[in-house]
Amino acid sequence: MTRITVNGLNYNVDVHGSGVPLVMLHGFTGSVENWHPLVGHLEQYTTAILIDLPGHGRSDAPPDPARYEMTAVARDLAKLLQALTASPVNLLGYSMGGRLALYMAVHYPDLVKTLILESASPGLAEAQERLARRKRDEALADAIEREGVAAFVSYWENLPLFASQKRLPEAVRQQLRAQRLRNRPHGLANSLRGMGTGVQPPLWDDLTHVRQPVLLMAGELDAKFARIAKQMQARLPHAQLDIVPDAGHTIHLEQPGAFEGQVITFIHLTQLPIL
Repeated sequence: MTRITVNGLNYNVDVHGSGVPLVMLHGFTGSVENWHPLVGHLEQYTTAILIDLPGHGRSDAPPDPARYEMTAVARDLAKLLQALTASPVNLLGYSMGGRLALYMAVHYPDLVKTLILESASPGLAEAQERLARRKRDEALADAIEREGVAAFVSYWENLPLFASQKRLPEAVRQQLRAQRLRNRPHGLANSLRGMGTGVQPPLWDDLTHVRQPVLLMAGELDAKFARIAKQMQARLPHAQLDIVPDAGHTIHLEQPGAFEGQVITFIHLTQLPIL
């Protein structure tokens, strides 16, 4: 692992393997640790570049929520990518990381060769929806700071969104919980305030302008995000959709073999020259 300073913020970056660059962005409460079980396979085909987003893992957790805003983090990520590789990257994002990855493809298209979105969305289209979500996220952020990370993690892991994770082996669930508990209260709270779905710029109208090949992945058991993925596919010019059987929101955790296989196949096919 290494630390790279960008725009005054220290980012934790973990690089594995060789080959075409695959940048992997975790979700809310996550870190580079979430990808480690996959790295052994992926590094045979790619240079896997894992990044802790602000407020998560070993990256800085600044006190100002504005420093977590998608525009600011995307600006950082653009500089990080330029420092790490001279070529456009295959960019993979899960959930919150998927929203950021999509933003990068829209606003920094020259840095993104292909886009892989796992259980992601373009944000909330309606202003009233965004306002309601901001209020909920602000209340949740206050609760994290007031009650601490342990109480929040107990709440978070029992959300219906993650119900399918309860079928995972106990050792895997405990490892995931331990990773979540290593986060800092103000880091998680400010991430919600700065990069929550309610405050991010909606990207629905930008989808028709995304020219990169896109792989959309959603779990069969995750009805909400499977529906969103289908709606995104209808607007994206060059998208393929994979609804993964017997998986919920965290496909990479619940069906790692299927996830790795789809990612590697997609990357391989999109590197081939067009005849």
